[in-house]
Amino acid sequence: MSATESPKYTVKDFASDQDVRWCPGCGDYSVLAAVKKVLVNLGIAPEQYAFISGIGCSSRFPYYMNTYGMHSIHGRALAVATGFKVAPPDMQTVVITGDGDALSIGGNHTIHALRRNVDFTVLLFNNEIYGLTKGQYSPTSPIGKKTKSSPYGSLDQPLNPLAIALAAEASFVARTVDMHPKHLQETIERAMRHKGSSFVEIYQNCNIFNDGAMAHAQDRKVRADNVVEIKHGEPMVYGKELNKGLMRKGRDVIPVTIGENGVTMDDIVRHDEHAPVGIHAQLARLKYPAFPEPIGVIRAVERPTYNDLVNDQVADAIEARGGRPDLQQLLNGNSTWEVNEQGETIGR
Repeated sequence: MSATESPKYTVKDFASDQDVRWCPGCGDYSVLAAVKKVLVNLGIAPEQYAFISGIGCSSRFPYYMNTYGMHSIHGRALAVATGFKVAPPDMQTVVITGDGDALSIGGNHTIHALRRNVDFTVLLFNNEIYGLTKGQYSPTSPIGKKTKSSPYGSLDQPLNPLAIALAAEASFVARTVDMHPKHLQETIERAMRHKGSSFVEIYQNCNIFNDGAMAHAQDRKVRADNVVEIKHGEPMVYGKELNKGLMRKGRDVIPVTIGENGVTMDDIVRHDEHAPVGIHAQLARLKYPAFPEPIGVIRAVERPTYNDLVNDQVADAIEARGGRPDLQQLLNGNSTWEVNEQGETIGR
């Protein structure tokens, strides 16, 4: 291998020796496979990655990666990952979390990590249920959802992960689907190449406690009419015949059929990843069955990252002091004294 040639990695290089223990048919398997393929494409050594997780079925992820990792505590994955990214800033850091972990007990950490623009990728597995604890309703469960903890139906208005990320002004926001392998891999790769906080909501099926909740976006027979795959600079069209689209009507974005009521392709909104948050927030609010749901990169902008700003601030402080001070001098401070053998105190 020449000095300039990059090493070639395979999927096996990123696979640990641990048996993968998710329920048969779980969507987590698809995400794990996609992530390994992305790491191969990125061409970065396994020891340069850290996978940090919280608590939940998805949070077993670090065990299955031949990289550095930490299975942290409930809701604290983004807080732990922030500290990890700031300390060794050249490490590629990925947060693995779920709708319960990141949006319930961990909701505050999620908001602040995204607003700070910490340079890591957050993969949020959204199955609209607490799977690890056997089927209670979660922050993203729909109203009326009957579970072990809501036997008469949930009364809570569900949280919208994309809306949360956009409100926190994450610099990269996207949504993809576990059973759409090509789209899943492409979206994760774009997120990991982004410099700054990249947030990816992954529709993921829990076939034990919430089977079919994401069928509208997973089933190949119907998903073309239920999701609109958005791409920067292209019109937002969808449907099996690509004859439907999203059009502006006043302040709203509405679904229309091209060719009906005088609607032409020129009326269809073209997606702009770099536009102000307003239009992106409108897209995030489009929910099935009233609207087709957007999948793809919703927002991608560049701004300074928190870890770069922290390290620049430390460097400036060191320079202002004339270099790194002696550790013992720092411990002594400006006011020290010595007690001699006679018990007398001698000041310095």
